[in-house]
Amino acid sequence: MLEIILTIVGLVVGGGAVFGAQKVKQNGTAAKADKIVAEAQKQASELVLKATETAKKETDDMRREVKKAEDKVAERESGIVSKIEELDKRAEKIRASETELEALKTEVKDIRDKQQEKLEKIAKLSKGEADKLLKMTERDVSGDLTGLVAKLQQSAEDTAEQQAEMIIVTAMERMASDVVTERTITAVPLPDEEMKGRIIGKEGRNIQALQMATGVDILVDDTPGMIIVSSFDPVRRQVARLSLEMLMKDGRIHPARIEEVVARAQAQIDKEVLHAGEDTVREVGVAGFVPPEMVRLLGELKFRTSYGQNVLQHSKEMAQLAGIIAEEVGADVRITKVATLLHDVGKAVTHRIEGKHHHIGADLARKYGMDERIVHAIAAHHDDIEATTPEAIIVRVCDSLSAARPGARNISAENFVERMKELENIATSFEGIDKAYAISAGREVRIIVRPEKIDDLSALKLARDIAEKIEATMQYPGTIKVNVIRETRAIEYAK
Repeated sequence: MLEIILTIVGLVVGGGAVFGAQKVKQNGTAAKADKIVAEAQKQASELVLKATETAKKETDDMRREVKKAEDKVAERESGIVSKIEELDKRAEKIRASETELEALKTEVKDIRDKQQEKLEKIAKLSKGEADKLLKMTERDVSGDLTGLVAKLQQSAEDTAEQQAEMIIVTAMERMASDVVTERTITAVPLPDEEMKGRIIGKEGRNIQALQMATGVDILVDDTPGMIIVSSFDPVRRQVARLSLEMLMKDGRIHPARIEEVVARAQAQIDKEVLHAGEDTVREVGVAGFVPPEMVRLLGELKFRTSYGQNVLQHSKEMAQLAGIIAEEVGADVRITKVATLLHDVGKAVTHRIEGKHHHIGADLARKYGMDERIVHAIAAHHDDIEATTPEAIIVRVCDSLSAARPGARNISAENFVERMKELENIATSFEGIDKAYAISAGREVRIIVRPEKIDDLSALKLARDIAEKIEATMQYPGTIKVNVIRETRAIEYAK
């Protein structure tokens, strides 16, 4: 290839020189023609030399590249060969494993066939007969399991109810409070009968000034040694009582002095109300979680009574009950305590705002930015609103417990022992009863029967009959658990 290129170059250069010489000869100058030919030959030689070097260099480069390509191809071929060998080895191993696996399968099949033959001989059943028996057994077991699941579910429900009752009863029995009398009047003792005239004043000026300043009715009658302060607002009654005591102690009783003393008494009662509210939230353990406005309204409940219970004392007792129950059932203890403590706060303003006290209390809680769970629990602690949260349900339950437990209200306290005796008498009125005990504050009656007269099935019927008679003849809050106990003891002495 290189020689062909050089020949072509020489021919081109030589042809050019001859063509140039002919042109010169045509012009009649031979010397010039020779010179041109010589120069042409020289140029042709240089060009040939350069072309030769360039061609040689390119050839060397091409050879090196070809050598590199050949090396890469050889290297790849070597790698492919090694991979092929490795694949062959793996294929050989797989074939060996497959052969071994087939042998194991055959062995397992033989063992299974032998075991099946032995089982058929032992059971005296063929495989088809065993399959039928297995399906029948599965159906029977499935039915038994369904019944067992239903029984366990019912047992779980019964156990859950019992546990809930135990939690409630335990919390109820841990609490106690004093019983007070519901009233709208306050008796103020007098040091002597002469004080009545001074309180009335000339033409009744003093008593009129007192009634106007305090907003209460003051009754002065023939009752010796006292006058009566009457008002539906307990705070006003307390202000009037304190004002009268301060006036009688000072001795100066006239309209101008009355206004001054009433203002001082009002300030003192306001301070007492605030302290009562602060002491209550601190005692319950929710200080800092109740707005100041609600704390003040809570303190006003100190002077309110409901069904023989002091409302503030009732609220504190409920908060303690609620905390115990919420801790047991996993509810939010703080939310439950706050809601329970404030559930009757609406009673502090029922004489100023129209509506039911639980609706008023919920509106006040919402107004002062309290948690919506607290608002709902306050609103739902009576039956006209459905309780949808655990905290609201606990508040409702505690409200019933605080009223129903022994000693909470004067009516329940008076009739408690009689109710317990009546419960025991109903139980002992049936045949076969050995002993009966009313326990857990009347929430359970425990009955011990004579085992020789009452068998297990009769014990179940007896419990149902006693429960039906209690429902028909007694009035009671909540539910009463009838627990019939039957046991047989064998006793012998070694001498």
